[in-house]
Amino acid sequence: MKNQSVALGLGFVSILVSGCSDSVTDTVADIDNAGWAIDPGGDLNGFFDCLEAEGATLVAAHRGGPYPGYPENALQTMAALMTDVPALMEIDVATSADGVLYLHHDDTLERTTTGRGAADVMPWSEISRLQLEDNDGRETGFAPTRFDDALRWAEGRTILEIDFKKTTRYEDVAAEIKNQDAEDRVILIAYSMASAAKLHELLPGAMISLSLDTQSELNRAVAAGIPDDRILGFTGIEDPRPRLFSILNSRDVEVIFGTLGGADSIDNDIAKSGYEALYADIASQGADIIATDRPREAFAALEAAGRAPEAGECGVTRSEADS
Repeated sequence: MKNQSVALGLGFVSILVSGCSDSVTDTVADIDNAGWAIDPGGDLNGFFDCLEAEGATLVAAHRGGPYPGYPENALQTMAALMTDVPALMEIDVATSADGVLYLHHDDTLERTTTGRGAADVMPWSEISRLQLEDNDGRETGFAPTRFDDALRWAEGRTILEIDFKKTTRYEDVAAEIKNQDAEDRVILIAYSMASAAKLHELLPGAMISLSLDTQSELNRAVAAGIPDDRILGFTGIEDPRPRLFSILNSRDVEVIFGTLGGADSIDNDIAKSGYEALYADIASQGADIIATDRPREAFAALEAAGRAPEAGECGVTRSEADS
């Protein structure tokens, strides 16, 4: 399957090079007929409840699932990943000097683009002319992605999990989500109770990923006016906690556990040891979503254990390329 995705990816590069004047929607459409799609059908909480009832665990692709030749936080990378994996897409939203929301993680441009300097000092007209670089520092030929284009592309294809960079106002992201009537197909990441409350006030129909270590923290979130069924509990990146997973699931709170991170991440440990089944072990302990830097490998392990979403199940579909 990986060889097929590389072939599709190379075809996608040629499409972009030969048709760079086309709109984002037009270029992506050339490969969108094949692969997986996730459509919650207007009820994101119901979608998660359905998967839980089926015993299925979803993969969330950290920064859109970068891999060699495909940069993080790029529309092209997400589209390529969806040929192989029915994944949620975690993305980072930054803001240009003239107020354009775009996908970018770092405070500066150097690591992931051909640009230099702070990520918020250039106008979009200049940022849009940069090239994205993959995690090995190679130029990819892809330009930075606007948030509105990513949100538009994701409709009927996947769910975006949105991390807000410090240059970005909640209000601006909320305005675009409302403009595209997308509250029921996004997850908003909050790192504090105050942030969660503000996001819920701005977008009451959206779901919020909130770091939760105890049932008491969940109770405080509910007391702050955020309903249980609008919350996903992010439970860390160190050790799975089955008891906490069980408590959250009993309250209709989906459990997110992260295997991502730096050199000491669970993802890296799995890659070194070769024990890919650990992803399925984590799922069996009650994780509804596994946030990972290895979405293909995690999905393959879940599928081998019978714990991955299946085509035709709960709004998850798969289509083949036209012959």
